[in-house]
Amino acid sequence: MAEVSLYRMEMYVVALLLTFTTLLYTFIQNRTDKPQNKFFISVNCIVLINIITSIITEYAKVQSLVSNKAFILRNIMEYLYFIIHAMLCPLFSMYVIHAVGKQQKLVWHRNILFGGLFFVTEIIAVSNPLTNWVYTFDADRTFHRNWGIYSIYAAAAFYYVYAGVVLMSSWDALTKKRRVSMLYFFLIVMFGVVIQMLNSQIRSELFSEALGLLGVMIAVENENDRIDIDTGFYNRKALLTDIKSHIVNRRKLTVLNIKITNPEIIKRATGTTNMDILSDILADYLKSVIPRYQIYNANPESFILTLVDRQTEKSMEIAQKISRRFTLPFQFNDAEILLNAVIIKADVPEELKNAEDVLSMADQSLPKNNKKNILIGDDLDYLLRRAAVEEAIGRGIAEHSFEVYYQPTYHIKGRLHGAEALIRLHDSVIGNVFPDEFIPIAEQMGTIDILDNFVFSEVCRFLLSGIPDAFHMDCINVNLSVMHCMQPNFIEQINQIASQFGINKRNINFEITESIAASDYGLLSAIVNVLKSEGYQFSMDDYGTGYSNMESIFSLDFDVVKIDKSILWNAEKSEVGRIVLENTVHMVRQMHRKILVEGVETKEQIDLLDTLGVDYLQGYFFSRPVPKEDFVAYISKAD
Repeated sequence: MAEVSLYRMEMYVVALLLTFTTLLYTFIQNRTDKPQNKFFISVNCIVLINIITSIITEYAKVQSLVSNKAFILRNIMEYLYFIIHAMLCPLFSMYVIHAVGKQQKLVWHRNILFGGLFFVTEIIAVSNPLTNWVYTFDADRTFHRNWGIYSIYAAAAFYYVYAGVVLMSSWDALTKKRRVSMLYFFLIVMFGVVIQMLNSQIRSELFSEALGLLGVMIAVENENDRIDIDTGFYNRKALLTDIKSHIVNRRKLTVLNIKITNPEIIKRATGTTNMDILSDILADYLKSVIPRYQIYNANPESFILTLVDRQTEKSMEIAQKISRRFTLPFQFNDAEILLNAVIIKADVPEELKNAEDVLSMADQSLPKNNKKNILIGDDLDYLLRRAAVEEAIGRGIAEHSFEVYYQPTYHIKGRLHGAEALIRLHDSVIGNVFPDEFIPIAEQMGTIDILDNFVFSEVCRFLLSGIPDAFHMDCINVNLSVMHCMQPNFIEQINQIASQFGINKRNINFEITESIAASDYGLLSAIVNVLKSEGYQFSMDDYGTGYSNMESIFSLDFDVVKIDKSILWNAEKSEVGRIVLENTVHMVRQMHRKILVEGVETKEQIDLLDTLGVDYLQGYFFSRPVPKEDFVAYISKAD
């Protein structure tokens, strides 16, 4: 008897260590605030108490035949075991319901389970000292099971099967990792229960439960892959998974997208370009509005709040509350930072069809003419336009409906200098789409390299025709996306296309617009230097638009700086504008770069730029961007 007791004690001790480890790790990781976390902790506590009572029971069992105190202790432990054990499967079924996101859909199920069956089983267990329905001891102090214990186990089996049905009904809402871990729990527990049923001497039930819960903790409760370590908020991966779960389970869902519209203030206030500081600044406030587990950091300047079920009824109230808060400064260290924000409110799936649409909303720039702090309803039409443009880009690639236009550039004294190649999209569904609209979307879609390579190939084909040489064109300017430039195989792609057509690389002038994507000037500078050493030229495009800065001019070895048309036009409007233009030209010339000014539309502008010593001109005074055939006709006539 003592030997059997020792074997059981070993099983219980191992189960105790597993359960304690699971609980300890859960608290260390601070995964305790979500409803499913609370149910998970409760289930583990029940298993832990059951293990402790079983250990004490095994200790007291041997002594109970000769010791009244040991017998009383054993009786108490058996009593506690069945009261607590009756709670295990009901609470686990509640954990599954919350883990798969069906808590609101199964409210009436929950009321029946916990208001009915659970109440009955607990009454059976609690009343045992008076009724002996669950178990009894005979005169020899031998333990006997009664009908009540089988009722408790039958109820537990019902809860167990019910949890399995709930799990399978939400199968599509779960990630592969969660599916495997939950199935592992069900199978390992079933295996332990069956073994103990076949041989009551093998106490494998609690051990299998402890082992299964450890697996669930590792794969489901552990959310390290769902949380951004630097910001503490849930990441894009978690957002995709959770919104998919809400949609599959048909939960009411409203998302609030908080877009910070003046992120540059972070650099001015803190001296760093690390946008993760925004999360530090906003964390405490956002957590005071809704629970932490409903906040997602979609990108450094965009936060998503998910409001579910009854919370959706107060979504506008919450949006207005957040908007009012952004009229006041936020404190960061010793600085007060006034952040500007626009809040977008949208229902899923009524207005945003899926998780990808939510991410698209978070990534997409606001309409340029927007003056509202909260966007709702018809204000979201620009998102529908975004979806339409995405589809048009896909069709354009598949149907070859992109076309390269050319706009001539001239020497300041009037001789043809070259041309800028500009891509256009002629879509069969939504009509013509201009680059200002589809280029940023193509960058976000990851198809910008296809468009850049298309334009470069068309320019190479044009050079190969001999027409540019015939008209003594120095070069053709080809726009490049910085995102494309930063790709690992960018240089190989460019050289492969150039080699395919056998062009003179000196005839290509790549234009790069400095943007937030060019944060790694070291890498971009290395790429530019490699291509320049092979003969290509480089221009900095749109200098003065607000994207460009002094760091990019000093860091990158440009041959030409293209001054944006806004600087030229402002020079005609005011004395201050003229001073800006003069100083800009003077600075660039001191850096020994050539200067091209865009937006030239009048003879007076040409005369002004001539006096300033500008090298090249581009604008409607000469020609708008036109298809290749029209461009050739234009330069032929001008010649």
